[in-house]
Amino acid sequence: MLIITRNTRDYGPFDERVVAQFVEDGRLLLNDKARDPETGESGTIKEMLLSRGIRPSIKNNGSLFKQLAHVGRDFILPKEDIERHSLFEDKRLLILAIVGLSLSVIMLLPIGGLLVFYAVSLYFATIWGLFFAYMFRTRQVHTSTTIWTFFLTQAGVFLIFGTLHRLNFFNVFTEAAFPVSIIGYVLGVGLTEEFTKMIPLFILQHRSREPMLPQTMVYYGLMAGIAFGVFEGVQYQTTINIRADYTTAFILNIARLTSLPFIHAIWCGIAGYFIGMAGLYPRYRHALWFLALVIPATLHGLYDSFASVLYVVSLGFAFLSVILLMAYMRHSGKLRERLRNN
Repeated sequence: MLIITRNTRDYGPFDERVVAQFVEDGRLLLNDKARDPETGESGTIKEMLLSRGIRPSIKNNGSLFKQLAHVGRDFILPKEDIERHSLFEDKRLLILAIVGLSLSVIMLLPIGGLLVFYAVSLYFATIWGLFFAYMFRTRQVHTSTTIWTFFLTQAGVFLIFGTLHRLNFFNVFTEAAFPVSIIGYVLGVGLTEEFTKMIPLFILQHRSREPMLPQTMVYYGLMAGIAFGVFEGVQYQTTINIRADYTTAFILNIARLTSLPFIHAIWCGIAGYFIGMAGLYPRYRHALWFLALVIPATLHGLYDSFASVLYVVSLGFAFLSVILLMAYMRHSGKLRERLRNN
């Protein structure tokens, strides 16, 4: 005798031969749970029947064509749903299509050279954007503003970054030996790049018609960081990477499309957090703006400084950046309480 358990409910007890017949008829499944009420032995129906020398054979409900006919054409090709476009109302379907097919569409476009690298970088940026929207989206986030932030950052990179990079005296220290090079990477590269990424966030906050939540600014900071990562990725893929051997160039190009834009996004997300706090508590804006620039710039500079010396340390700073962003988000309420009570 066996007791069958389904959805936490017990049925039976049934004779083993009856259970086997239920399996053969499709009323029970071989991996349904069963137990012997006398011995307490338990397992799947398959295990319990085999231990008693019973091997049920599941019956087919007619031939293949009969089974297909029973399933029905409406379920194999849901013509009515497709004609009414109801499927396109499912956002999951649209996201799946974007992620899965965009690169295939890019392959059809009559483009070459720099545009190919840029188009592929945009594809990966879109994937990161969807991920960040899932993780950090708030009621204040709008698709149009996201796109605006992304391309404004890229415009800023083209128009501002080159000038700032040339004017920053500390960049000369990047050519010095380690550890003096840290000065150049933190005060030169780090400050310049992180300040460039922050500009769209200040514009966004200034133009907002409501106070922006820190998490909202984190989201837009992540998008600005991805935008900068796309610019830098295309730049490296078309200059430095193409001079490397095939294997090295391959892994460098993949990194420039995935991990490195992600790290840029995290640093700018940290900046967005403090800029968001400064918007809510303007009496502390100077300190919060300072942190918005200095913390990401320091993490950025230290990551770059160790990249060619001991890369595992660079990875440690990248991981620390992620931890810091999540810690800031987790303690956002406590910081707001502290700033509000004084």
